[in-house]
Amino acid sequence: MGALSIRNVQKSFGATHILKGIDIEVEAGEFLILVGPSGCGKSTLLRLIAGLETPTAGRILIDGRDVTSLPPQDRDVAMVFQSYALYPHLTVRENLAFGLRMRHTPREVIAEQVSRAAAALGLDPLLDRKPGQLSGGQRQRVALGRAMVRNPKVFLLDEPLSNLDAQLRLETRAELARLHRRLRATSIYVTHDQEEAMTLGERMAVIRNGRIEQVAEPLEVYRRPASLFVAEFVGAPAMNLLPGELQAGRQVHLAGATMPPLEGVPGDLPAHARVVLGVRPQDVSLVDPSEGDLAARVDVVEHRGSDVLVRLRLESGAEMRVVTSAATALEPEALAGLRLDRERLHWFDPETGQRLE
Repeated sequence: MGALSIRNVQKSFGATHILKGIDIEVEAGEFLILVGPSGCGKSTLLRLIAGLETPTAGRILIDGRDVTSLPPQDRDVAMVFQSYALYPHLTVRENLAFGLRMRHTPREVIAEQVSRAAAALGLDPLLDRKPGQLSGGQRQRVALGRAMVRNPKVFLLDEPLSNLDAQLRLETRAELARLHRRLRATSIYVTHDQEEAMTLGERMAVIRNGRIEQVAEPLEVYRRPASLFVAEFVGAPAMNLLPGELQAGRQVHLAGATMPPLEGVPGDLPAHARVVLGVRPQDVSLVDPSEGDLAARVDVVEHRGSDVLVRLRLESGAEMRVVTSAATALEPEALAGLRLDRERLHWFDPETGQRLE
């Protein structure tokens, strides 16, 4: 295990600035998730840690040792790619042993490490097969095992499950969680999958345009997003965000209607200050139009099995999303009332995009 320190790391390709000053401290044994939209710099940061790219500025330290200028083989880092990157002409056993053989590791140590990784990942029956004889999930386990046998200080995983079907992704995700619990290896994991991000990581770093928006435990990011971007990006369906204006008595004029006093309205803002109210679809209830905080017309009803996602249109034209019981029966164009959970509202500054307390 190795503690990882990323200090003001920047990366540019010509005039294009990909990373604009990343600072993260990762404790030894921690599982950190990197999330963000395509092109935000997640995979670039992983490649910088691995030594496959060189930072334009900043430093990378592993266990206090500056590895910024070291080649990949001298960093004690293992990377698992989305594409598996297995050698097709080698057996599973040979793929697992390849990195150790290149390091001239003694044969008995190679055999012991390969055996341990194969047992941990359920690869024992597959050791004499070649990658072409394996399923996608089996190949991904081999790729993980090849990283494991090196016993590196830091694991880097770049969307390792994205090529798997939904069911296999669930199973392999559970295997990864068990594996990390057993090995306690320092791991940095890039993903686009919201469920992976929420369930696997001990902390989550949200990256936008080459900068970190928030680093916290996944549930903290979900429950207390630090910015409008995080609020909208983390969580599925996305948080409802409605611009409004504070009125006297802590009332809010919102979406064409003046709301009654709401919990958590920032107390140090003057009347007529502009705000953005955020509320997750799971924190809005459908009620009779006369009993709601807002009234809206049903636009689209999406049955998802265990629940229903309802898309509604407010009089202002803004869309509201509500997740409700699978037993809910609604027809398009029906009028519905929306009641907001007073204890789960979020307030943001529309100018800075930052959370208001």
